[in-house]
Amino acid sequence: MATFQYIAKDSSGGERRGTVEASDRNAAISAVRAQGLLPTALGEVKGASASQPAKKSGKSAKPAKPAKGGAMNKEIKINFRMPKFLQGKIKTKVLTQFTRQLATLVNAGLPLMRGIEVLKRQMRDQQMLDALNGISENIAAGGTFSESLSAYPKIFDRLYINMVKAGEAGGVLEVVLGRLAEFAEKSEKIKNKVKGAMIYPIVVLVAAVGITAFLLVAVIPKFQQVFNDMLGGAALPAVTQYVIEASEFVQHNGLQIFAAVVALVIIKKIIGKTEKGAYFFDALTLKMPVTGTLAQRSAVSRFTRTLGTLLSSGVPILQSLTIVRDTTGNRVLMKAIQNVHDSVKEGESMTQPLSQCKVFPPMVTSMVEVGEETGALAEMLTRIANTYDDEVDNAVAGMTAAIEPALIIVLAVVVGTIVIAMFLPMVKIIGSVSGAGG
Repeated sequence: MATFQYIAKDSSGGERRGTVEASDRNAAISAVRAQGLLPTALGEVKGASASQPAKKSGKSAKPAKPAKGGAMNKEIKINFRMPKFLQGKIKTKVLTQFTRQLATLVNAGLPLMRGIEVLKRQMRDQQMLDALNGISENIAAGGTFSESLSAYPKIFDRLYINMVKAGEAGGVLEVVLGRLAEFAEKSEKIKNKVKGAMIYPIVVLVAAVGITAFLLVAVIPKFQQVFNDMLGGAALPAVTQYVIEASEFVQHNGLQIFAAVVALVIIKKIIGKTEKGAYFFDALTLKMPVTGTLAQRSAVSRFTRTLGTLLSSGVPILQSLTIVRDTTGNRVLMKAIQNVHDSVKEGESMTQPLSQCKVFPPMVTSMVEVGEETGALAEMLTRIANTYDDEVDNAVAGMTAAIEPALIIVLAVVVGTIVIAMFLPMVKIIGSVSGAGG
């Protein structure tokens, strides 16, 4: 028996060090894994073999020390020491591109390790490169691909890791990687469309607020001074008086208004961290007049595509529902999915809990019911996702078409009202000057 020193990661990602006795390196790796640890480095400690006890001598035996430059120093490497910057989220584009390229290489017949090495040579993102270095070293030490990915939870989420694990178990890793890449690409496409649709309305809204604030604070006070000088305190038109009062309120209470806005944001954040508050805001998001439909369709599309991708990759239904529940990001959906999970666990159908949740339209529950009855649930979920992806596209286009002119009209009304309010007294002043001159 030989003694091996190891460095490993525990379930929480912490580093553990220790020694095990085993007949060879593979047996040592198995012994470390049996402790619930993920070995990242392993090396034999020379002179510490359990089968060769120290010889008796007149002097007391001293612990054997590995010689400098010995096998331990050569073999032990800290493979999974993650820098602080790896704690952040990696760009979705980088992860999607890596997944797609790895799927292509593995599908072409390249071994997994060789495919990773090829991608390492062309990787430009330092975070991803460091992760790939650790992953390849752990696989070389006898670890599986999914175990290696689990050491980087900020890069590879539970959905990714569980699908890879299912692909390894079923021997269809290249198929699973292709599905992961397709899933990420479609999700990113929808997300970018929604973001792109909101850019123009946000720019117009910010411009409207900025212009209005500038007019109220900088321009109207000067006109007010002119009116006081030229009209001698005469009554002003009602709309002009209203605009001037609004200007004075903003000037005198600007800090209070800013503080109130900040306080509302903070209060929302605090309430949103509570379970009931988060549920309320998530439900409100799905019921908003304009954006609610878009949020609902996006939620349905993401739920069905994620669940369909997991099921088609061989992940068990209960485990798939748990992953989808934890990655949905909406408390209303989380509650509905938990009800579905409990129903399936009891041997019942998914249809009833889905129909009780107001998020999923009747068409979705009907198609899920048909999928359960025919044994083609994964395919049916994917069809639903494709349908709702198209509906999200249409909703984004419709929302953009409706919001843009509405914001322009609001901006025109606000600025036009201020201009007219300032112009009406000027007519009176010009009339009085003309009368005096005549």
